[in-house]
Amino acid sequence: MRPTILASLLAFALPAAALAMPGAPPGQTAPAYVITAMNDPARGSDRDDDARRQMAAVMAFAEVKPGQKVLELAPGSGYWTRVFSAIVGPAGRVYTVWPDEMWKHSAKSYASWQKLVATAHYGNVSLLKQPAAELSAPAKVDLVFTVQNYHDYHDAFMGPVDMAKFDKLVYDALKPGGVFVVIDHVAPAGSGLADTDTLHRIDPAVVKKEVESAGFVFDGESDALRNPADSHTAKVFDPSIRGHTDQFIYRFRKPAK
Repeated sequence: MRPTILASLLAFALPAAALAMPGAPPGQTAPAYVITAMNDPARGSDRDDDARRQMAAVMAFAEVKPGQKVLELAPGSGYWTRVFSAIVGPAGRVYTVWPDEMWKHSAKSYASWQKLVATAHYGNVSLLKQPAAELSAPAKVDLVFTVQNYHDYHDAFMGPVDMAKFDKLVYDALKPGGVFVVIDHVAPAGSGLADTDTLHRIDPAVVKKEVESAGFVFDGESDALRNPADSHTAKVFDPSIRGHTDQFIYRFRKPAK
């Protein structure tokens, strides 16, 4: 039986079940279907990174469930995609967006992605290649998800993108009540957009203002990836902080009516 199918069966058989999150403090739990998806053998070495990247906590905060449709922006290596695929299962769909402006700078990752979406195990994953400023999805989705690349949309190599229009496109792509989850590297408070192209960081206050301006309601914040030891002044690729930057996790909701 495919792991994605198993995840769905467990989810419907045990809708209220929750299991301890790997690498998390005692008492923190995630739905059983999230843990099952994380344990999919096809993820291979991805699982070694789950504690550091707080996979279970992020998935629980994103509220992703079996049967949903997810729109993932700039999926990179597919670390998050593989779990989304297993969680939503055969009744769901994962649309992955590769902006034209980004894949040209990541030819190797893009080539790997083309192979992934052609794999039977990930038959519920679709590849959407489109201009960064022209976001669209084949169907309304329950979740739009972006990790460490919201700041990129502000930079010259991506257009730059008119973020007022972009966030409105995200809004329009969601079903009523759907959520937009943004994870990114924290820049110093008050710095605005000054560090998006240099340090690859962004002031969380700017993100909140931009997204709310599109009609979203701020729906919560997770501290799962916060790191008070990060001074916010080093480039995110600096060996002293790489993989351990202070990151905000914001959830915005499209009103149900």
